[in-house]
Amino acid sequence: MKNAVFIYSPDQLGYKFSDSHPFNHKRLTLTMDLLKNIGALSDDDIVPARTATDEEIALAHDHQYIEIVKKAGRGELTSQQGENFGIGTEDTPMFQNMHEASALLVGGTLQAVDYVLQGKSRHALNLGGGLHHGFRGRASGFCIYNDSSVAIRYIQEKYGLRVLYVDTDAHHGDGVQWAFYDDPNVCTLSIHETGRYLFPGTGNITERGNGQGYGTSFNFPIDAFTEDDSFLEIYEQAMREVFEFFKPDVVLTQNGADAHYFDPLTHLYGSMNIYKEIPKLAHKLAHEYCEGRWIAVGGGGYDIWRVVPRAWSMIWTEMNDLPCPTGPLPQQWLERWQGESPVPFIPTWEDPNPLYEAIPRKAEIEEKNAQMLKKALHMIRNEKRS
Repeated sequence: MKNAVFIYSPDQLGYKFSDSHPFNHKRLTLTMDLLKNIGALSDDDIVPARTATDEEIALAHDHQYIEIVKKAGRGELTSQQGENFGIGTEDTPMFQNMHEASALLVGGTLQAVDYVLQGKSRHALNLGGGLHHGFRGRASGFCIYNDSSVAIRYIQEKYGLRVLYVDTDAHHGDGVQWAFYDDPNVCTLSIHETGRYLFPGTGNITERGNGQGYGTSFNFPIDAFTEDDSFLEIYEQAMREVFEFFKPDVVLTQNGADAHYFDPLTHLYGSMNIYKEIPKLAHKLAHEYCEGRWIAVGGGGYDIWRVVPRAWSMIWTEMNDLPCPTGPLPQQWLERWQGESPVPFIPTWEDPNPLYEAIPRKAEIEEKNAQMLKKALHMIRNEKRS
């Protein structure tokens, strides 16, 4: 059995709204090239993404909506017609072959699922996935089809397993949460910037699930300007306690890289330290609770030059039990891409220290986050005591 497989097809780059749109899958190319430059990724590790069938996509999306997406990709839909479905908006404009490009991202995550759950590899990574804002009949927040929601339903139907979905994107994983809000066999855990100032505005600690699914939805909304120590304290406590509470058969992690200080769309003050620790703990707990069954997808990340390639590389090195990269980035990689980058690269795996000026509200933010954590885990801790 392989330790891990890297799901990728060049056609995944076809998921592209426009040259100026913040969602840019060139980050896949940059990450792969960086991993190859450090000798961590070979062609033997790469498994081509497949295209999800309409029936598979319909596990989490309405057939009518799938047909609308196809029409949009053929240029047969006006913006006005698409608006009710979240398509043709400023966030999610139409583009040619929209359905085909989206179905390939979904299929990549399903390919990752099958490799892990059929015992071909312990772990699998599909960085082209992680489109967590897509709803049953509507696109939202750059996401047309929600590959994680499709994959979780697929896991349930094909393998009959209990799934823990962990989302560390700075934006709340709303589409996945609502898809399984009343399902006791799917637990969702999202650590994100509070929705007070950030899309999609959801993810409050009071969103705990509904009906039989009550108590299987966990949200950890952190304050704007949260730094590494507070982020990691919440992540570690939340992960350990939710894993122990839910005892999943398999874990699916969404790895948005937009909680970094450089990210242009969010207000968090994370550094590369959090991206070193996030996969490390996910890996450890997957082995403790799930016999190592760990599927990881990408997500947000809008500084595609300075942040995403370094952050995502650390998921792959962790999956393969390789040392976390440190020191200078490969000179060949820097020289190859610096000419295209609108910003100067960070030339090392670590961020400069200090990365930013000290935050005057640091103690207040940390205290607020600590209180939030206590409230969010109150139900689990109460149950333990009783």
